[in-house]
Amino acid sequence: MALLPVTLIGDKILKKKTNNVKEVDVKTIELIRDMFETMRNANGIGLAANQVGADKSIIVIDVSVIEGNEETKPIVFINPKLTHFSDKKVKIEEGCLSIPDVRAEIERPESVTVEYKDTEFKDQTLKADGVLARVIQHEYDHLQGILFTDLISDDLKKKLNKDIIKIKKRKVDFQYPVTESVDYQIA
Repeated sequence: MALLPVTLIGDKILKKKTNNVKEVDVKTIELIRDMFETMRNANGIGLAANQVGADKSIIVIDVSVIEGNEETKPIVFINPKLTHFSDKKVKIEEGCLSIPDVRAEIERPESVTVEYKDTEFKDQTLKADGVLARVIQHEYDHLQGILFTDLISDDLKKKLNKDIIKIKKRKVDFQYPVTESVDYQIA
């Protein structure tokens, strides 16, 4: 396993919709393992493949470190698709490994249903609520080229602009490996 550098806001791959995975091979499994290691090293609870430069529709999530979720097992979502959202919405503060030290309250549906493939490329469906639903939606947005900062008000964007510029210029003390400013993506 290896730590992968995390892409940062401003990196082009974060604004691009990812490509679906056609099969799970050894390289895909290696990427998934590296994503879990990278996420845990950065004290994250979710990570999308494009956050480590891979143009693949893959999400890894482990919310077991969150109080009340200790029994929730780590999950890999390949080619996820959100198929149902609850009408009830909740506002919760979110952060992102690609936008370190920036946080904002984001309103999202309280629960979701997601269809996806597992690591054996078998179809799965999961109904999630609470923190797991929140993380699924946040990471799914990444696969669509959407960052949580795209969902905030223009006024808040203006307030956060200085911090975001520092991140884009890599002028922040990062606690984990990050990319240099990149235009590339790995296969």
